[in-house]
Amino acid sequence: MGIVIFDGVAYGMLLFLIGVGLSITMGLMNFVNLAHGSFAMVGGYAASVLMNHFGLGFGLSLAAAFVAAAVAGAALEFVFYRRLYRAHPLDQVLLSIGVVFVSIAAFTYFFGPTMQPFTLPPALDGQVSIGGLEVGRYRLFLIVCGVAVLAALLLGLGKTRYGAMVRAAVDNQRVAGGTGIHVQRLFFLTFSLGCGLAGLGGALSLGMLGLEPSFPLKYLVYFLMVVCVGGAGTVTGPFIAALLVGIVDVAGKYYWPEAGAFLIYVFMIAMLLARPNGIVARKGLA
Repeated sequence: MGIVIFDGVAYGMLLFLIGVGLSITMGLMNFVNLAHGSFAMVGGYAASVLMNHFGLGFGLSLAAAFVAAAVAGAALEFVFYRRLYRAHPLDQVLLSIGVVFVSIAAFTYFFGPTMQPFTLPPALDGQVSIGGLEVGRYRLFLIVCGVAVLAALLLGLGKTRYGAMVRAAVDNQRVAGGTGIHVQRLFFLTFSLGCGLAGLGGALSLGMLGLEPSFPLKYLVYFLMVVCVGGAGTVTGPFIAALLVGIVDVAGKYYWPEAGAFLIYVFMIAMLLARPNGIVARKGLA
């Protein structure tokens, strides 16, 4: 039981790392971005190429994955997304799902349809004993990364000038603009940050979920589940939701494999019926 919960927590941390950026951008911009998984894929492929073809270390590849996804997000925000901030949600869905299919086709063309090869660095390979429980080092690393990102986001959004501007824009964009905040620039920076976090999660998923061109569609429902169940526009909400989703999904597939994939949707429906506004209702970013 203990190892199932541990693996579920590790899986949940990975979902949190990818999904929290979507929560932030949805909370600030009210933009339905179904292409968030594509930016995770950009980061994952960037890390894979750098490690497998250029011999870059794992740590530097993670940093490069963040930068690559952030740059890709910044470019698409500047060229496409900002033109639809005030558009109908259906237009936003059509644009973002179009980006998903274009990214799948492009990555299939350049890298092929197969899973990307990945070898764990020696320091993260194998198992370690914690309280008599043998757990994977890489999964423990994922948990540490998730907690570190959560702490950094809470600190950055709660204690810095940038965080104060983001919270102000989330509460009321018009008033924030009237106080001298450059809301458009704030959108640009926040969208880039969210995409960068997705890229980091995509790179970390190499050792757990695997990476292939269908990644954005394959896990789209899970990313949306984390945001909707947790509460769009919050940080702690998706964190709690990701842990619950991870544990329920792993436990369901372990103890009831015939219906394991079905249980997670039952859980989602039950949570949304009980908490339609999310586990943590939005009151600014927290």
